Amino acid sequence: MIEKDLRLSDGRTLHVYDSGGDGLPVCWLHGTPNIGLPPEPLFRDDLRWVSFDRPGYGGSTRHLDRSVASVATDTAAVADFLGLDRLALVGHSGGASFALGAASLLGTRVSSVLAVSALAPFGAKGLDWFAGMIPSGVASLTAAAAGREAKERHENSGVEYDPEFTEADVAAFNGEWSFFGKVAGPAMANGPGGLIDDDLCYVQPWIYNPISPVMLLHGGQDGIAPPTHADWLAHHMSVTELLLYPAESHISVLTHAREALDFLE
Repeated sequence: MIEKDLRLSDGRTLHVYDSGGDGLPVCWLHGTPNIGLPPEPLFRDDLRWVSFDRPGYGGSTRHLDRSVASVATDTAAVADFLGLDRLALVGHSGGASFALGAASLLGTRVSSVLAVSALAPFGAKGLDWFAGMIPSGVASLTAAAAGREAKERHENSGVEYDPEFTEADVAAFNGEWSFFGKVAGPAMANGPGGLIDDDLCYVQPWIYNPISPVMLLHGGQDGIAPPTHADWLAHHMSVTELLLYPAESHISVLTHAREALDFLE
């Protein structure tokens, strides 16, 4: 894995990852809180994985008041830096929402999108956004919806986030998706800034009309991003395919992601 630092015109730094090779370029949009190391369980010889630490994580400078749109701009900057005219996007959890938003804003530059365990836009009409969400998620994102000060108070209060992982999730963690051990701990090394800024992004409106082909992959037992979010996205975007696995949850659904990569173009 090649790692480089990209200096942006506004003075910020993005820490960039590139697996190299001449395969289809695929940009990984990581979840919250992770660093951007691309997902080793999904590596294939025909794919060139690229990624970056979102601002506030790992080696990337924090960007206060960032948005889904600004992350799309950062994605384009990384593509330019690596000489990539077009690329596919793959995102998990919050990263899936960033992937959908980036595809909506970057147009034909994005060839296809695989969004795994995505959250729908906050305040989406006809969706009870918090329904089916675990209590820790409701508390965390309700604080974010109240603004930066409320979110910072929440994170600095000593509250512990309980993801309520299912048995299937734990099995995935104990298997090939032990990969998350490499990206979760380092994400908080600089404090909770990246997480705070991510959650503030999720409770802002964002554009969700990508013109590129989109596949949604979701678990029916997901309490972090409830499956009603995937259903809403499927009915309000031009989604090519929704794969809903009733027995899977937020992490375990990733065990089906490898075959879903065949969708990318």
